[in-house]
Amino acid sequence: MNYYPIGVFDSGYGGLTVLKEIESALPDNDFLYLGDNARTPYGNRSFEIVYAYTLQAVKWLFCQGCRLVIIACNTAASKALRSIQQKDLPNIAPERRVLGILRPVTEWVGYQSKSGHIGILATAGTVASDSYAIEIHRFFPNVTVVQEACPMWVPLVENNEHNGNGADFFIRQHIERLTAADSLIDTIVLGCTHYPLLNQKIAQYLPPGIRIISQGKVVAESLANYLKRHPEISAQCSIGGRREFYTSEKADVFDRLATLFYGKAIRSKKMEFTVDSKEIK
Repeated sequence: MNYYPIGVFDSGYGGLTVLKEIESALPDNDFLYLGDNARTPYGNRSFEIVYAYTLQAVKWLFCQGCRLVIIACNTAASKALRSIQQKDLPNIAPERRVLGILRPVTEWVGYQSKSGHIGILATAGTVASDSYAIEIHRFFPNVTVVQEACPMWVPLVENNEHNGNGADFFIRQHIERLTAADSLIDTIVLGCTHYPLLNQKIAQYLPPGIRIISQGKVVAESLANYLKRHPEISAQCSIGGRREFYTSEKADVFDRLATLFYGKAIRSKKMEFTVDSKEIK
């Protein structure tokens, strides 16, 4: 049987929280995860660099047989997805699809807010791109969006300090800033795939009645629905329940921390970004 996994790409580990939810929704599909840990973080890099890195990753995943790729990185989806979809795909692989994790959330979240005031907690790069506000306003032009950059939250998670007492200061600080900026916020989007690991602590410092939206489940439900609506794409994605993990970092380094995000042990392989478009299969 031909092997055509669904590709899931992230600049590092966070996309594993998304993959975990997608697998729950589509357990029979094959998946191939790629984390560009050697070049993370993407958040403080320019548009041009993020675009180049993301396109390189997409081409590599195509070379592994992926017909459908999910960009499970907020920074990459914010800075690179639209250009790849509009400029590159028509030339390199017009029959394939590259989807992101912003749109499923932004086209849905406005229905979840009764007050029409939504907060975004994200990395500095995602906040600076203004992607969440722009995309939410495409679907809900009258909604108020307030954003708060949380630059310390990713390091807390990746150093396994997110459950310690030291994390409380930084979490409380950003929650208080966000809610002080708009007291009518009743829905908060966790705009970084690392942040679900902070969910319990975030909830401790939120005023009562505020709903927390994590991307993973929303993206998983959206993807399952997308494949039902596009059977021609679904038919190109192989079934078999196979899982593969690749990293641009040393595999043993990746594997140690990946368990934290994925919820179970994995064994990854190291890859190199040597991509020739002619190798796309």
